[in-house]
Amino acid sequence: MAALTEREQRILEAVVRAYVETAEPAGSRALTRRFRLGISPATVRNTMSDLEAKGLLYHPHTSAGRVPTDLGYRTFVNDLMARRRDADAGDDIRDQLAVDGAPGVEELVGRAAQVLGVITRELGVAVAPRLDDAVLERMELVSLADKKVLVVLVLRSGAARAIYMDVPLDVPADTLAAVAQILNERLAGSTISEIRSTLPVRLRDSAAADDRTAAEVIDLFVRSAEIWLDVGTGEETDLHLGRASVLAHQPEFSSGERLRGLLELVERKDILRTVLGRRLGEEGLQITIGAEHEESVLSDLTVITSKYRIGGQEGVIGVIGPTRMAYDRVIELVEGASRFVSEAGTGS
Repeated sequence: MAALTEREQRILEAVVRAYVETAEPAGSRALTRRFRLGISPATVRNTMSDLEAKGLLYHPHTSAGRVPTDLGYRTFVNDLMARRRDADAGDDIRDQLAVDGAPGVEELVGRAAQVLGVITRELGVAVAPRLDDAVLERMELVSLADKKVLVVLVLRSGAARAIYMDVPLDVPADTLAAVAQILNERLAGSTISEIRSTLPVRLRDSAAADDRTAAEVIDLFVRSAEIWLDVGTGEETDLHLGRASVLAHQPEFSSGERLRGLLELVERKDILRTVLGRRLGEEGLQITIGAEHEESVLSDLTVITSKYRIGGQEGVIGVIGPTRMAYDRVIELVEGASRFVSEAGTGS
């Protein structure tokens, strides 16, 4: 794309901002009055024709004003928007997300996606850290009645998972404590996926030869790994969505076909997981606009996400909405949500 003149930059920015606010094609007279461009409507019209020739604007109808293309939005985001970033927008999300107590990671991330969607009026989305990648901080074993043991996995992120296990014998409290010590010595500090794949080797010859009860309990843990290590692989619990209804009221979804497409997208959690999962491998803010998406179902949408970190684990949070989006404000809100989740999740 050829470099834009200063006049072209000003008019492209004016068209983007006018269309974002009104959802109506921008005409030369309206732009001249609204943005006080200091040039005639004819000059604005000629400049918009030049921008159209460069692929940054288009005519939805022959006699209508201009609308930004995906490339026009991309140019706005990359080259023009930084001059008007809203430094206070990030504080808005923090105020809305501030809660008493210390919510768990899943609860924190889910709430952040909901709040972000409401404030931006887009579809809030988030991927919580995959528990398979979580690091085991410690295990706690509690003896219960009827030959049951409560197994508590405390993860470094602050999350915890508890399950009940049946044991074939009564286990004395001191033996159960010894087993817990062995498990922590050999498993703590590793990820759940690492433990699952190497458990038999890690626990080989771990109990004293004369402590048959402890050896039987440890053998039970090896044979029952698929039960007590089933803390979730992320396929069901990692994806969080805000309310799609906030998008349904936008002009882009006024037609039944477009609205059905939106509802289909919300139902296709596999697609959303793939799209958001790709961003786990990228640093910083990620913005994909319209035709830049690999998935055709997203070709009329923009996805803005930012990565967060909790206890060594990573996730992403952001929004999905039409390409007609208040990019500067939404970006500040997404980054603010990411910072808040990172800080709240680590207690800093």
